[in-house]
Amino acid sequence: MMKFVAVTACTSGVAHTFMAAEALEKAAREKGYEIKVETQGTLGIENRINADEVREADAVILTNDIPIRERDRFNGKKVFNVSATACIKASPKIFEALVKQLGK
Repeated sequence: MMKFVAVTACTSGVAHTFMAAEALEKAAREKGYEIKVETQGTLGIENRINADEVREADAVILTNDIPIRERDRFNGKKVFNVSATACIKASPKIFEALVKQLGK
């Protein structure tokens, strides 16, 4: 089973942050992938991704609407940068493109 971690954040830190997280979780579930999504919103970092989860992940998905805090945790991993809007509108396509890039 492929494993992913993701961090979502948006300029307002509210709606799109959580909508993007939900869309990624739904698309991963439908494709049979495991995912953990950390949100960085107005309440700070929630559902924090730990070092073991990063190590076990096949790739990392980061929204690029605003800078992701503690981004250096993902150094050395395959990172896929997308907008929160793209996550909301096209999460299944994001996974298809990512899996293709990973050659799996």
